[in-house]
Amino acid sequence: MEQKVFLITGTSRGIGRDLCEYYLNLGHLVAGCSRSSSNLEHERYTHFIFDVSDEKAVKDMVRQTIKKYKRIDVLLNNAGIASMNPLMLTPYKTAVNIFNTNFFGTFLFIREAGKVMIRQKKGRIVNFSTVATPLRLEGEAIYAASKASVVSLTEIAARELAPYFITVNAVGPTPTPTDLIRSVPKDKMEALLNLQAIKRLGTIADIANVIGFFIDDKSDFITGQTIYLGGVNP
Repeated sequence: MEQKVFLITGTSRGIGRDLCEYYLNLGHLVAGCSRSSSNLEHERYTHFIFDVSDEKAVKDMVRQTIKKYKRIDVLLNNAGIASMNPLMLTPYKTAVNIFNTNFFGTFLFIREAGKVMIRQKKGRIVNFSTVATPLRLEGEAIYAASKASVVSLTEIAARELAPYFITVNAVGPTPTPTDLIRSVPKDKMEALLNLQAIKRLGTIADIANVIGFFIDDKSDFITGQTIYLGGVNP
């Protein structure tokens, strides 16, 4: 596979960290970011520390990535946070924080990396949704709504960027063993898995498989799509 430049958000731990290692092991160049430092040290990895809803910091990361690597081939908008609260007990600040990271962070990176890809006349963008949206999970109203917004953003961005040979798609993972679900009670997790056609936790390989399909050069006719894992239907 041709060496590509990946920009991945939310890379200090969890899915983002695993995806960094996955693409580095394939020989690619990776720029990652998170609100905390990363202990991932690799000659082909560059880490930035900031909040993805910080517009100035997002612009700076994109600018520095271009300066170092000359291009951005793939953007993976992985950064995300969740808070499992009944809607009536969800603090306003919590809702704002979730949308800032999940939606506005995704928007900013699409806009700034998209400008680069427009100049290149080529690019692949993959956003992250969640099965919590189509499953309409109780206790996750704000999280699911933020990701529903990401799906809508994906569909419209796909149309606007298509003339520049840029595809925009989304993947909706099932629960995957990360810090995000570690505190979920076992009975709730089992109930969630029972809503899936394939009743198991997801893996990084499952997610990377869908991403691989979206970013393949032969997938230039695939855009505006969201694939949910585990047999969960929208």
